[in-house]
Amino acid sequence: MARAIELRRVLHAEPELTWAEHDTAARVRAILDDLGLAWRPCAETGTVATLAPDAPGRHLALRADLDALPITEQTALPWHSRRDGCMHACGHDGHTATLVAAALWLARVQGELPGPVTLLFQPAEEGGHGARRMIADGALDDVDAVFGWHNWPAIPFGQAACPDGVVMAGNGTYRLTLRGAGGHASQPELCRDPVLASAAVVQALQQVVSRRLPAQAATVLSVTSIDARSTPTVIPDNAVIEGSFRIADDRDRARLGELMTEIASGTAAGYGVGCEVELFPRYGPTVNHAREAACYRGALAAEFGPGVFSGDTRLPIMASEDFSYYLRERPGAFALVGAGGEESCHQVPCHSARYDFNDALIAPMARVYARLVGAPLPGAMPPQDDNAKTEERQ
Repeated sequence: MARAIELRRVLHAEPELTWAEHDTAARVRAILDDLGLAWRPCAETGTVATLAPDAPGRHLALRADLDALPITEQTALPWHSRRDGCMHACGHDGHTATLVAAALWLARVQGELPGPVTLLFQPAEEGGHGARRMIADGALDDVDAVFGWHNWPAIPFGQAACPDGVVMAGNGTYRLTLRGAGGHASQPELCRDPVLASAAVVQALQQVVSRRLPAQAATVLSVTSIDARSTPTVIPDNAVIEGSFRIADDRDRARLGELMTEIASGTAAGYGVGCEVELFPRYGPTVNHAREAACYRGALAAEFGPGVFSGDTRLPIMASEDFSYYLRERPGAFALVGAGGEESCHQVPCHSARYDFNDALIAPMARVYARLVGAPLPGAMPPQDDNAKTEERQ
């Protein structure tokens, strides 16, 4: 696994943003070339490679994401980002290295695979709908089932979550533009103050989840910015409120939008201010298929032990994933795997400037992938009986 860990740290030091993963793709493709694996570009900076294409069993796909985030890193690690304002703050460098680690082993045992295995190295997960583009470019052609995972620092190392049904929420963003009438700060009665109206709208939006939606609806509505820049003596004409929402059931998306529009517009009107509401849907909920989730749980338990699901992780996680696109097209499952460890950088959440992927996950998750596809395991790995292997592959 040393080669995979080295790759992970190189990727971390040279991160690339959504739809700009050119160097990352080149490094992955060079390794596939070294292994003698045929590959093709997919969705520009994505890559698809298939092992054992003529094997008679089910065709399974394994996915990793490539892109980084527009965050300035605040660690002092030897492999810290060398690109200002760009950082692997979500662990996609580790996901890519793990799939490469799996490829290094699967290439050696390709002749023993019971069915074809496709490796999906996907760009643009961070809001770029990369999975949708991969699917449109044929990434799932002939694939019977698809699997993916995400490291999760809030879960202790050695534990995981892979439920039947919803594992991660759907999401969207919004922009509320409040249009008032600015003027001198000494004469607010001659103005229509969008700043005051914005404060009221932010407060009023809190009732959407707490009072207007059923308690059973797992929903989050967050205000993340208010932009009403001006000077100390000037009331501005406009203010912009932005944020995101999360839903566990896509059926709640339309109702949430209706309530946000009703409450924001009505509250702003009470202050003599207009309100334009823009809603931007992003990803749907990530919904596991029961059969594939059971297989995944079997592989995780075989690798991490029977206590792997003994934690108190509350599901669904309200973060979102574009792996949801794959699961709309094919059966499959997505797992959240504990990354929390002793190092402080393994305890902070994803999207933190102080985050770093836990390299201790690479070897076991590469083995989980090998178990999922029914590959023989390296001699150093615990033996696995044939019945268990067949059950996981199904």
